[in-house]
Amino acid sequence: MEGRALMWFRKGLRLHDNPALEHACEGAKNVYAVFVLDPWFLAPDPCAPSPGSARVGINRIQFLLGCLKDLDLRLKSRGNQLLLLHGNPVEIIPGLLHKWSIKKLCFEYDTEPYSLQRDNFIKEHATETGVEVCSPVSHTIYNPEDIIAKNGGMVPLTYQSFCRVLGKPSNPLGDGPSHIPPPIDYEGVNVLSVPCLEDLGYKNLNEEFSPFPGGETEGLKRLEESLKDKNWVSEFEKPKGDPTAFMKPATTVLSPYLKFGCVSSRLFYSRLKVLYSQVKSYTKPPVSLEGQLLWREFFYTVGYGTPNFDRMVGSPICKQIPWKDDEDLLAAWRDGHTGYPWIDAAMVQLRKWGWMHHLARHAVACFLTRGDMFVHWEKGRDVFDRLLIDDDWSINNGNWLWLSASAFFAQYHRIYSPITFGQKYDPEGKFVKYFLPVLQDIPKQYIYAPWKAPDEVQKNANCIIGKDYPYPIVDHVVANKACRECMAAAYQLNKDATGKPTAEQLDLLKVKFGQSGNFNVIRNSKSSPSVKRQRQSKLTEYK
Repeated sequence: MEGRALMWFRKGLRLHDNPALEHACEGAKNVYAVFVLDPWFLAPDPCAPSPGSARVGINRIQFLLGCLKDLDLRLKSRGNQLLLLHGNPVEIIPGLLHKWSIKKLCFEYDTEPYSLQRDNFIKEHATETGVEVCSPVSHTIYNPEDIIAKNGGMVPLTYQSFCRVLGKPSNPLGDGPSHIPPPIDYEGVNVLSVPCLEDLGYKNLNEEFSPFPGGETEGLKRLEESLKDKNWVSEFEKPKGDPTAFMKPATTVLSPYLKFGCVSSRLFYSRLKVLYSQVKSYTKPPVSLEGQLLWREFFYTVGYGTPNFDRMVGSPICKQIPWKDDEDLLAAWRDGHTGYPWIDAAMVQLRKWGWMHHLARHAVACFLTRGDMFVHWEKGRDVFDRLLIDDDWSINNGNWLWLSASAFFAQYHRIYSPITFGQKYDPEGKFVKYFLPVLQDIPKQYIYAPWKAPDEVQKNANCIIGKDYPYPIVDHVVANKACRECMAAAYQLNKDATGKPTAEQLDLLKVKFGQSGNFNVIRNSKSSPSVKRQRQSKLTEYK
């Protein structure tokens, strides 16, 4: 019974640069490689707004299953296999430690609040029963605790202050153990094969799925392809990407592979450094590819060290703003029914593919919050959290805080136009027409503002605005002015208040803008006053 180790996979779904796996193999006669399918995340929810569970969209579930299938094949190539179980990890893992007489439990450290609570419970149980626990930091390049310690015990709240204390990261470990000792005597446990979506209860799916398959093999392949073009890598600047490029995205699309740990961030970082040493010049952080990896590290560190990082109330860094709680506006935005084709196409891409370019994310997040709708950023965060295949708790929350101008970024008056932003990248409207086929025959001069098309043009395009595709749910000019005025007042209130504004003060601000007519117009103005036609302006969902 000596020398049995349990390697618990959660994130870190890879063999390369995996210190937890390396430690599990040291001195072990048998390594039990386990993944637990948690129904809390995966159980189908028929009430969800799109296929998937209450918490996770179908694309991320499929991506995870691809990761597990690939992990099992890679483990088998090294003499082992993936032991897949179904249930609550808090119940499953402690039971396995006893049933299999495990002496060593290894898993990758996770900084998310839910994970920390779960892992601490399991660590305590393992320690009390004499099981050695090894939980190294390998999901990030740096250890967030080390960064905070180097910053004098304070969380660095700017990218610049974060970068000043980084130091040199450790090198990746390599391709992983060449042989992983196989498990024995596990017949008493219900070990599953990697399921398909139907096995999990998802029936009669008629969806366009994400074109990005999960797994370490695919992730490493994408890493090699991304780094193959040295000029592209060395000249990469985040603000210059094309958010409307979809058949071949204008970025690496490595984020989901980093999220699931199929690709080591330390490997990516070290490979970038080697490439930079081989070229004459290259872009620098924060806009370079290296800079994007460091943004990930920054948000991980701030998320780890900031109480209530994922909410407005109770957060020490989040401005208190009287956001609207309007489920109709939220649903129109989420389902791609705002009447602004650039916004709607991007949201349809999110639902169908589980991914969109980072500039498209910026545009739709701005539109929902401080730009046009003034809906609470937590609501949009939850939609992204469910639908993105690369959803990452720290990064998702950090970006929504930034883009709603609630933290990190204060220039709330700088907004993305829901008409001209997409148009400057794709004047032909190919992106819009792919994801919104109802607009396929709308001429390009009207594709980003189809309500301006003459009646005859709409008729010839088989797309009547207000019937086949909705009118704009807000007038951008009017709504954006109201948003900026309310943001200015909220910023002043945050500045004047002792500590944070109270709920009563924020309610008074809502009343003030409601009485002045500026705040409520965001909900009441459903069509542009510039459209000089006597049509009923109502939101019509098209199918």
